[in-house]
Amino acid sequence: MTVLAFHLDRVLGLNRSLPAVLRTFHSDLLPYKYTSGSLRPVVWWDPDIQHLADDDNDQKSFSLTWPQYQTLLKTRCGIQMPLNSSACVGVHHSEWGRLALFDFLLQVHDRLDRYCCGFHPDPADLCVENLLNVQCSNPQHLMLVHILVRRADPSRLVFIDNAGRPRHPQDDLNFRLLEGIDEFPARALQVLRSGCLEQLLLHSLSADKALWESRGGAAGLRTTIHNLQHRANALLQHIRGKSGEQE
Repeated sequence: MTVLAFHLDRVLGLNRSLPAVLRTFHSDLLPYKYTSGSLRPVVWWDPDIQHLADDDNDQKSFSLTWPQYQTLLKTRCGIQMPLNSSACVGVHHSEWGRLALFDFLLQVHDRLDRYCCGFHPDPADLCVENLLNVQCSNPQHLMLVHILVRRADPSRLVFIDNAGRPRHPQDDLNFRLLEGIDEFPARALQVLRSGCLEQLLLHSLSADKALWESRGGAAGLRTTIHNLQHRANALLQHIRGKSGEQE
């Protein structure tokens, strides 16, 4: 799913995910589990990604709680408030719409909802095993993670760990990921509304021969892509509903 997420990112014109391919490793320097013949995702490493100095809390470029994030969305940084304002973290307002759309389509919960507050988690989910979900009633304790930027371009987010949940139940989609978002990238919405998502994704995925052949080509990928399209339809319906409320 990590590799598919990269292709989805490019097809939608988001261009925020690090490049990823599926490959087989052959090296005596690697542990056997990496050289056993199984295909594994290879993600391009970007040394310019900014991490916090705290070794126990370095998987993000800055700290944000859920209430702080919601306040940030209302501030509309880069539009109504300068990016260097104390009320902002330097990220342009439009970036959050890109992230929310991407995470909703893939049902990536780890960034915006690692506590699983917006859906019914499986007992085997880490948020249940680690008792994170019991904190949902205390929003001030809910932290965002994997929110990253590059040092050279801190106004734009970088998407990592994009595996998502391809088998997440369609009747329990996590709409919390969309909470507070008032705009989504126009090009991405155009693709989702066009009905061409499947065609565009299949064309893009076919460029990764290892992935294409391992998944059985178009026939083997269609179920996953149809799930994405179902989520896209749910997203578009959500947007129409919000537009109706504003009218």
